[in-house]
Amino acid sequence: MDNNTDTLSMQQSSSEKRSYAIILYGATSFVGKITAHYLSEFLANAKGKNGANVAWAIAGRDEDKLQQLQSKLTSNVDIIVANSNEAASLDQMTKQTQVIISTVGPYLKYGEPLIKSCADNGTDYVDLTGEAIFIKDMMDKYQDTAKQSGARIVNSCGFDSIPSDLGVYFTQTKAEEKFGDACDVIHMRVKAAKGGLSGGTIASMATIFEEVGEDKSRRKQVANPYLLNDDKNAPSVRQDNINKPQYDSEHKRWLAPFVMASINTRIVHRTNQLLGYEYGRDFKYDEAMWMKDGVKGQLSSYAMSAGLFGFATAMMIKPSRELLSKHVLPKSGSGPSEEEQENGYFDIRLFGQTAKKETINTKVIGDKDPGYGSTSRMLAQAALCLAQDISKEDVVGGFWTPASAMGDKLLTRLEDHAGLSFEVVD
Repeated sequence: MDNNTDTLSMQQSSSEKRSYAIILYGATSFVGKITAHYLSEFLANAKGKNGANVAWAIAGRDEDKLQQLQSKLTSNVDIIVANSNEAASLDQMTKQTQVIISTVGPYLKYGEPLIKSCADNGTDYVDLTGEAIFIKDMMDKYQDTAKQSGARIVNSCGFDSIPSDLGVYFTQTKAEEKFGDACDVIHMRVKAAKGGLSGGTIASMATIFEEVGEDKSRRKQVANPYLLNDDKNAPSVRQDNINKPQYDSEHKRWLAPFVMASINTRIVHRTNQLLGYEYGRDFKYDEAMWMKDGVKGQLSSYAMSAGLFGFATAMMIKPSRELLSKHVLPKSGSGPSEEEQENGYFDIRLFGQTAKKETINTKVIGDKDPGYGSTSRMLAQAALCLAQDISKEDVVGGFWTPASAMGDKLLTRLEDHAGLSFEVVD
């Protein structure tokens, strides 16, 4: 532990004196509004430590939009005006709260000033970024500062990457209980998912592809499965990358690339590092989408692969990227309807195997649209978990992952309050 007892005491004392448990920054964005409504209803109805007297606020740069949102929420909430371009306003905001929730993306463009402010002021932070190179940049710049101030920075607390990260954590926990050993291989497969994309998600994807298209070093970063492992002796085991159609003979299904594997796998490998390589230094992990068997499944797999390749290629070239963004893709502030969010779901399966060939299968299910209905709940519960369940003594300052920082406590919250379930499959 880097922090001494006096430093921890100062950090806890500072945290206890703050006006708010949570501030939701970017509250008037598409996913910000969904998160605000969920938090408002949850805190209004929750009892005991989960909701009683939890002070929180919504924040952003447009006071009129914040007031409009405030008028529609069911629990008392304050307003804070802060602009990501003004460091002083961010510092004034982050000094008032234990935890900041950030929904302001693309994070590569807009995320750094808030991370810096939280690291400087010992404020815990959660977001929903799927931008691995952003996380890498922020770790390189602010890890030491966050350790010294006691700020716990936890990225990727939405569909990127909680189902994968907590799913692997759950699978490994059950493998240890059953076999006395961790799995050295886990395959994650998206069995089913129904949901839509927002303009904000598209903007984040466009930003990543722009970076990768213009900078060769970024392409090398994106290809590194251990990008977020910052220890001096990171593993070098070759990881499988399912980037083209494959046939899964064991389960009799075609496989297609999963667009979120590039962030999820990196988060899982960082969790392994932060847990002291409990999964093993030779741990292998991959993700893919399940398609049907037969010709129909094969065609779907090839179509999905070709579509993702074509989209990535188009988004790396400026003229085609601008054309797609302007005329084809969802605009900023838009996204799936409330009905689509309610009717959405996801079902992912994890297949684990130990070095002794013992096998365990698990599943993670969410009962809302993965990117918005479920993500808003995961994000809010992660923030509440940091604020209420995880002491500064148990988890010190620095950059963490959802599983490494919050583990079982977050898993319980997600099952109790976020519509997720984690189960062993016979």
